Amino acid sequence: MLPERSEVTWGTTHLAYEIRRSARRSTVSIAIDPALGLVVTAPQATPIARLDSVVRSKAHWIVPRLKRRSERPPTCSAREFVSGESVLYLGRQFRLRLLPEQEPRPLALRGGWLELPLPRGLAPEHHGAYARAALVDWYRRRATERLPAWAAPWAQRLDVSFRRLLVTDQAKRWGSCSRGVLRLNWRIVQAPRALVDYVLAHELTHLIHDRHGRDFWAALGRVMPDYEARRARLGELGPALLW
Repeated sequence: MLPERSEVTWGTTHLAYEIRRSARRSTVSIAIDPALGLVVTAPQATPIARLDSVVRSKAHWIVPRLKRRSERPPTCSAREFVSGESVLYLGRQFRLRLLPEQEPRPLALRGGWLELPLPRGLAPEHHGAYARAALVDWYRRRATERLPAWAAPWAQRLDVSFRRLLVTDQAKRWGSCSRGVLRLNWRIVQAPRALVDYVLAHELTHLIHDRHGRDFWAALGRVMPDYEARRARLGELGPALLW
């Protein structure tokens, strides 16, 4: 059976939530679940209209917490960096293939495999660390090559300009933007292009509005009407991209 759900609008923000009912409850409670998002627990007979009203009245509390959940995923995925392990690039799955006892060469994409020659004499216990470093370098190079060109159309739509784009290794953020400098976490290029565009447009909107108030979300919504769906998807996918 599919879970019971509802949705309300608060300003320009749509708040979808899951409903959990309990015969033992006498009050309505609201929680932000790391995996499910907004969850409302209520007595069995509470009408959905009443739950919608409660969510709307608490929206000023809910919205910033949902944002932190989507943009700062709380957990990191475990990686072993061994042959056959799946990796993502722009939302597509590839397999890692380690080739021991080779002449050192950069990691290369060939026929659905990311192939990495391992230097001769490299001890097996160091293969994982070597592969991780090579993967990070590969992602950073592609981010550096592609992100500036992908950011330019969003800057044009928002009528802003940025001086430069830096690819960074931010621990808890997908990106940031201040004083004309756009900083993007290299990990974002693992995500589908639509989510990369969301992060680019989001950060460029900070050149107009520093804080995440109604004006910020309205400005972003004008150039990206489906930003909430993209943000929600990034929140779901995010933990798999952090390693």
